Amino acid sequence: MAKGARQRKPLSGRVAVVAGATRGCGRGIARGLGESGAVVYCTGRSTAGQPSPYGRPETIEETASLVEAAGGTGVAVRVDHGDEAQVEALFARVAEEQGRLDVLVNSVAGEDPTFRWNDPFWETDLENVTSLLRQTVLTHLVTAKHAARHMRTKRRGLIVEVTDRDSFGFQGFGFAHDWVKATLMRFGYVMAEELRKHRVAAVSVTPGYLRSEAMLQHWGVTEENWRDAGAQDVHFLQSETPLYLGRGVAALAADRSVLRWSGEAMSSSELGKRYGVTDHDGRQPDIQSYFAEHVMAQMFGLETLRRGWAWHQRVLERAGRWLPEAAKAGS
Repeated sequence: MAKGARQRKPLSGRVAVVAGATRGCGRGIARGLGESGAVVYCTGRSTAGQPSPYGRPETIEETASLVEAAGGTGVAVRVDHGDEAQVEALFARVAEEQGRLDVLVNSVAGEDPTFRWNDPFWETDLENVTSLLRQTVLTHLVTAKHAARHMRTKRRGLIVEVTDRDSFGFQGFGFAHDWVKATLMRFGYVMAEELRKHRVAAVSVTPGYLRSEAMLQHWGVTEENWRDAGAQDVHFLQSETPLYLGRGVAALAADRSVLRWSGEAMSSSELGKRYGVTDHDGRQPDIQSYFAEHVMAQMFGLETLRRGWAWHQRVLERAGRWLPEAAKAGS
């Protein structure tokens, strides 16, 4: 390499939209894409001097600056993803300014504070759930809809649905949480099937125990002294920053054979191991394995876990009946 020449990054020349880039996973993924050299449109409702109804301090301008600092190009665009006209205008702008769209990351309302945690379905507040579905599910649908229209004409692209699970096991956080997160996981699978013939990939991804801005605030710590929160919750010592998932998504976007993974539900730890990426401190946290060994049986009981596993097995058996070879074997 000539003296002074810059090494080309794996996503140089690629264009991404991160919907819900203000904080949490969205911000971490935007930074990860920036590290790999992408142009990243950072969208959300929280701008300088005009916060979203969540009332948090983070802004999309801050995220765009983090993308720039990481080595990419950050563009902050205020978008209410519940307003289809604004979403359509966003992708029209990207097409006009860049002439391409390679990646959509759908991370809108990942940490919606209106979530009513732990409510059983018989105590569901219908008004709250209706608002929740509009904010956390319909926003994803309308955003993916307009991104896919641009991607399919170019016959390339990747849509990433950010959720909070990589299986359909019981998580015990209440009906509304389960409904939303399972739906977004299913989105990745269904979109993958419908987009496969257009050579556009779609996946869903989940972080581990996320050390987001909201969680740091919850435990009264910062990224510098986050381990102090282990005195309140020992499991927090297995947590990860949003950048860990961000680097995994960036590696996935740079994978020339990404279509082989289309439809998959992936965790940050799975992506980390597959692509050899680490969190900013060099760790590869794996909360799924940790919880399986230390937490799940105590939290839910072995019988609940066994019922869940048996349910998955029966669903798989039913799915197998559609295969011609299975039908012949059963006749």
